[in-house]
Amino acid sequence: MRWIFRLLVLGLLIGAALLGYEHFDRKAQPPEVVPKPTDVTYIETAPRDLDQEINFVAQTQSSQAVQINARVEGFLDSRNYTEGQLVNAGDILFQMDPKPFQASLDQANAALAGQQAALTVAQETLARVQPLAAAGALSQKDLDDARGAVDRAEAGVAQAKASVELAQLNLSYTTIRSPVTGVTDAALQQDGSYISFSNSALTTVYLVSPMWVNFSVSENQLIDWRKKTQSGELVAPKDGVFTFKLLLPDSTPYPNGGKVTFTSPAYDPNTGTFLVRGTFDNPKGEIRPNQYLTAVVSDFTRPNAILVPQRAVHQSQTGHVVWVIDASGKSELRPVEVGDWQGNDWIITSGLKGGEKVIVDGLVRQPGQILNPTPLKDDAAPAGASD
Repeated sequence: MRWIFRLLVLGLLIGAALLGYEHFDRKAQPPEVVPKPTDVTYIETAPRDLDQEINFVAQTQSSQAVQINARVEGFLDSRNYTEGQLVNAGDILFQMDPKPFQASLDQANAALAGQQAALTVAQETLARVQPLAAAGALSQKDLDDARGAVDRAEAGVAQAKASVELAQLNLSYTTIRSPVTGVTDAALQQDGSYISFSNSALTTVYLVSPMWVNFSVSENQLIDWRKKTQSGELVAPKDGVFTFKLLLPDSTPYPNGGKVTFTSPAYDPNTGTFLVRGTFDNPKGEIRPNQYLTAVVSDFTRPNAILVPQRAVHQSQTGHVVWVIDASGKSELRPVEVGDWQGNDWIITSGLKGGEKVIVDGLVRQPGQILNPTPLKDDAAPAGASD
């Protein structure tokens, strides 16, 4: 009996040991780690017809640069404008010494008065001669002489009137006015200078409204647009008229846009580009000649375009890629082809279709990563994207 008891005790001890080992083994195994989903924000692509914006570095030009010249010789009394400021049509720019021209006008008026007096005498003489000649008291020659005197006096009056008009015109030329509303250049002559026809250039006034803006289009750009329009990737305006808007050097939009009004018929042999000119209103003269701006032409239409924020596009060794959310809610790396920038967005020309969820923000390291997606807020999403 004693050995049976010992066997029972030994069995109990072995069972307890085995139970303790199993418990210890279970505690030694670490629990299975479930990866935490990665927080990401996304946009859902939505194809739409997009006004394709093309930016050009442009330079402004006055649509009319009027060189101001003196039209008579004399001394320059004063410059009556502030250099570089806006002047209105009719404003006085320079004043030349008018006294010699006023004296010439007075002399011409006196000569006119003398000719008019001579004409009066000749007319009165003819009035006396005509009845006497008709009565035979005077010869025909006397009558012809009287008529000739009237004709000469009338010619003298006409010549004297022309002299008066010329003197008045020369006097008016001593006050030099701006023919247009525009910005003035520096004065080329100083007060007190004697102005002759050899130094008659005084300044230049640049018309500021309407204003021109010039930019260049390269041959490669033109070929690219032609290919894209032929393939349907771009659609040109039906009327063939292109419009533009302007951005100031700090990217601030200028309120007045315009239309393209001229394209050069030939390429520049030095640059391989051709000139395009647009015209826009500049009523306050805020834009000045030779100023550099950005001209944004947006009349091409890109049908069914897909936009994604620029920060959603990454550069890999093989090209551009984006992260998308697949049907199971996990990350997927997608190669794409990109086109032009549109503001803060990038046009995707290949690799995405409508209704796909593109990750914009969030730390995604590998495909198949579990995600916790949140739609990007509307004010941060590209135009045309949906949540």
